[in-house]
Amino acid sequence: MNWLIHDYRESDLAAVVHLIDTTAELGQESVFSLAECIGALTSRQPAVVAVHQGVPIGAALAGVAGERAWVMRIAIASAWRGRGLASALLVELERRLVAARVGRIAYVLPEEDLFGEGLLNAGYTRQPAVAYFEKVEPLHGPVASLLEDLGGRFLPSDLWAKVAGMEAEKDLIERRIVLPLAEPERAARHGVRPPRAVALFGPPGTGKTTFARGIASKLGWPFVELLPSRLADEGNLAAALRSAFARIAELERVLVFIDEVEEIAPVRTEPAQPGGMHGVTNELLKLIPGFRERDERLLVCATNSIRSLDPAFLRPGRFDYLIPIGTPDTAARTAIWSRYTEGRSDVDVAVLVAASELFTPADIEHAARSAAQAAFERDLEEVGAVPDGRRLPGAGTEDYLAAIAQCRPTVTPAMIDQFGADITAHARF
Repeated sequence: MNWLIHDYRESDLAAVVHLIDTTAELGQESVFSLAECIGALTSRQPAVVAVHQGVPIGAALAGVAGERAWVMRIAIASAWRGRGLASALLVELERRLVAARVGRIAYVLPEEDLFGEGLLNAGYTRQPAVAYFEKVEPLHGPVASLLEDLGGRFLPSDLWAKVAGMEAEKDLIERRIVLPLAEPERAARHGVRPPRAVALFGPPGTGKTTFARGIASKLGWPFVELLPSRLADEGNLAAALRSAFARIAELERVLVFIDEVEEIAPVRTEPAQPGGMHGVTNELLKLIPGFRERDERLLVCATNSIRSLDPAFLRPGRFDYLIPIGTPDTAARTAIWSRYTEGRSDVDVAVLVAASELFTPADIEHAARSAAQAAFERDLEEVGAVPDGRRLPGAGTEDYLAAIAQCRPTVTPAMIDQFGADITAHARF
């Protein structure tokens, strides 16, 4: 296989439109017009693009209506026809449609047989007839069923864009993790091997889970979270881990997220204690190399205490990067507060930023929700009263400051000092 197939991106529009337009004369007609195809692409209907050496050489797109999907066009550059690319594109498109709970996939091809003269005589205008093809998929599809069994799902496609603030961490993660995985062919040309496993560490509430979900959203991969507590409920934690990774191996692409990984990979003590975590850590150490052997997979582990993890667990052969995620700086807090205050002219964001030093994104969210709740309750109490024309509806600066004062920050100065030491001792990016 000399191509790479990925989900359609906005930057692909011009190339895909060119493919559709230039292949219409090569027997790749469609009952859907070019305008309809462009409309489907711009409205983010399912579509995939094949590239060779960074150049788009094929595309397939569909329109979804309820549980039915219409394959609108499969366009292949003339030099690549007859090499199996059309089938590969269709398979990839079908996978995305099945994951979207599509039950019937229809394909309409033009047919050039003439209609009878009787129709012409009756006032009809000749149009190309059609050959209608339909494929019935299981209601939920194999991928969807497996994901459901694992507690996984496809996340909304805009989560990465919604990560507010934390621009330094976001930029680092995008350059080191997202882009090599999204552009593996281009990365390979520069000798860059996409990461297979990364660890995010830092104080609680700093957004490690948010970043993991954002990566899956940006890549368009299913997101599977393995919860140590849920695995432990199965009795034998090591066996539960082994079983979960075996089922995950059936997925062609996936982001696996393990939060609070120190619960299943703590520093091992010698000699091993009966019933301790020694065997669980050993099992996870054995599972990671097998997971790394397949493309389009990423293991993301998060921990509040990287120094609690077994050193063998973190070595470069298992984890490509160890990335610190700290509390938001002034610029990041400004971005986060601006998102929650929605640009209200009566809210002094700078005052809120200064009052919330050391606050995590989770702390800021809690304070913002508390302020909004206070404004809501005040509004209920003032029903029937003469409205104060000077005050805009919703929370104001004083509401937010009151909420900040009542919030107990998750992170303490001592934790920040410890985090700084952990960056020096463990960070690798």
